[in-house]
Amino acid sequence: MRAVLIVNPQATSTTAGGRDVLAHALASQVKLEVVETAYRGHGMAVARSAARDGLDLVVAHGGDGTVNEVVNGLLADADGDPAEIGHLPMLGVVPGGSANVFARALGISPDPVEATHQLLRAIEDDTSRQVGLGLADGHWFTFNAGMGWDADVVARVAKKRGKQTTSGLYMRAAIASHFRPPLGRPKLTVRVPGEDPQEVVTAFVSNTDPWSYLGERPVHLNKECSFDGGLGLFALNGLGVPTVFKALRRALSAKGNQKGKRVVRHDDLPIIRIDAAEPVNFQVDGDLVGQRTRVEFISVPNAVTVRV
Repeated sequence: MRAVLIVNPQATSTTAGGRDVLAHALASQVKLEVVETAYRGHGMAVARSAARDGLDLVVAHGGDGTVNEVVNGLLADADGDPAEIGHLPMLGVVPGGSANVFARALGISPDPVEATHQLLRAIEDDTSRQVGLGLADGHWFTFNAGMGWDADVVARVAKKRGKQTTSGLYMRAAIASHFRPPLGRPKLTVRVPGEDPQEVVTAFVSNTDPWSYLGERPVHLNKECSFDGGLGLFALNGLGVPTVFKALRRALSAKGNQKGKRVVRHDDLPIIRIDAAEPVNFQVDGDLVGQRTRVEFISVPNAVTVRV
């Protein structure tokens, strides 16, 4: 089995020692190449080459941003349909970030050592599962995407974060973006199959649940959403303090039952279209893509196979 290990040395919890242990362990079972990313998009380029060269396994060791780059590299030649590629390397994930949403949703331990053992067992036992992904404006996403407030938060955090990204940093950015939105609050029009268009001011699109984490605490927006179904939509048509407080309280509860007159929520959608009256920030998997006035979010079943 030929494999490449893609390591982001700048991820929150990756270390040189941890990388060496992981590489040594993997090399005992596969013919391994190790690549440390040196710039934004490097992981995508390496994964794309691995797919074109017919490798069997690509392992991402880093945070959700690293996983997103690797996935986009693996599917770079898919043109929206992974079935068109033919052979596609399997994906392995050893978390090394702060939230590690994608890995946790798959039952992979956030501890890199335990996650390495899980990956080795999956290789030895030849176990895997197929995972559906989302596709938005040409960008694949593994767990979420959004326009409006959450993307404003991502943009603010991107300007400030270093190696130590924390839940506190995201909370402060969320509060600042709520009261001082960098692009104002343009109206968003949400269109989903079988429903009339609805106006909102922020929209979150989920590919799984939990949507994120505050430390160890899961954040739920679409509790029924999973890698085996369509996309979940959670949107708010107002961002008053009572509305936000109620939504946050429900998001942090075990039931995660989001409802209310200010809430627009749908589960298991094949496609979502969002139009903005003016350019708004747009993010996928916690990374800012840029500003958009229209984005289509498409559910793509069984897009990748993950070693778990």
